[in-house]
Formats: sequence, C-alpha cells, structure tokens
Amino acid sequence: MNTVRARSQKRGSPSPQILRAVLRLREMILTGQLPAGQRVAELKVVDAIGVSRTPLRLAMETLEHEGLLARRPSGGFTVREFTLRDVQQALELRGSLEGTACRFATESRASQDLAPLWQLVGDMDEVLRASQPTVETLNRYVVLNERFHDTLIDLAGNALLGRLMNQVHGLPFASPSAFVQAQATSTESFRILLVAQEHHRTIVQAIADGDGARAEALAHEHARLALRNLDAAVRDIEAFKRLPGSVLVKMGA
Repeated sequence: MNTVRARSQKRGSPSPQILRAVLRLREMILTGQLPAGQRVAELKVVDAIGVSRTPLRLAMETLEHEGLLARRPSGGFTVREFTLRDVQQALELRGSLEGTACRFATESRASQDLAPLWQLVGDMDEVLRASQPTVETLNRYVVLNERFHDTLIDLAGNALLGRLMNQVHGLPFASPSAFVQAQATSTESFRILLVAQEHHRTIVQAIADGDGARAEALAHEHARLALRNLDAAVRDIEAFKRLPGSVLVKMGA
C-alpha cells in the first residue's frame, strides 16, 4: 500500500480524502470485504471508510480505470471478477511494459543514473542471504522490490508508460511483489525468488552495458517467473486463498 501511495503522489496527487478512499476501497476489494460480482453499496462503504460520497465516487472511478470495478448501466459500480486467463494476460502485459521501460532507459543513457538500482539490488541480496527468510524479512524485500520496479519505470522517462504500469499493478497478482510472501514457505517458489533476484542484477547490468535488447528480453523473462508462481499457487488452493486478491479470481475459468 505504501508503494501505491508513493506512485500516486508522483503521478498526479489527489486530495488526501480521495487517496484514503482509493487505498481503503482497493483493500476492501482485494480482501473480499466487497465480494466479486456484487454492486458496491455506497452508503455502507462511506460509513466503513469515513469519507463523504464525493471522494468515494472519485475513488470508484479511479478503480474502474484500474480495472477492479465495472460501471453498471443502471448506475453505480460492481466489483469485477477475473479468470486465471485475465491474471495471466496482466502478467504478460506487465512484462511487455517493463521490457519497454528497460529499453527506453538504455536508449536515454540512463546508465548514468543506475546507482539507486545497484543499491536496491545489494539491499535485496542482504535480505535473501538467510537460507529461508521469514515473513518479517520478506516484508523488507517487498518494499525494496517495489522500489526497484518503480525506479526502472522512472528511468524510462515516459509518463504514459508510468500511468499504464500503475494501472496494471492494480490488478490481482500483477504487482511485482504479489507472490513474495507465499515464497517464504514454498521451497519451489523461494527458488524462483532467487532466480528473480538474479534477473534484477542482470537487467541493471544490461542497461549499464547499453544493451537495450537484452535488458528488454530479461524483463520479459522476469515477468514470466510470476506466471510460474501463479501456477504453483493454484496447485495449493488453500494457500492460494490466503493471497490478497484471490477472492476476485474465478477458479477453473
């Protein structure tokens, strides 16, 4: 949530009430407090969030733009339901956007500005040195990982690309750290996490070397790791149900 706040502040700052409504409403959707397929009852949500109806309606329009809500022909909004294919397509799109960002960053000679990325890679290495990180240490990894991916997008120097990425990240399991906490307890997923960390390093090195094509290809491969995590998660339904956003996904579709 903190990363969402940071991106919102950088890319057009809404009022505090609207931002509060967006963050809380998104949380209510992803945790199932507002069930998929049901109409959003404005008065109940106003009471739950503690804002007036105007900020709430603006927040709902924001989440409609992100894809979490759908506008009803008769008025109001419904919480969207997703299929596994929807999630897969969002992850594939994330890879394409991040790949483009890496190429743009290379072409704009952003290699001169890579010190923050190298620092983040080193900090994530430190977190992963434990043979099996705890949930607490992975909370730190989530913050660093989100910051790494945000910094990559910023280095591209393309505001439209940033807005598109922000929209994709709002969908279930499409953010860079969607599966990180599950990787603390799954041996297979933890191995994937270590591979992902090596991707971070090689992506930055490719940008530093001026090899935009390699950086772009690595970003695509990096996103495909999330597809492997998704496959692993759906094989354990009980574990899958504990992931934020799983309540929005219709299994078997």
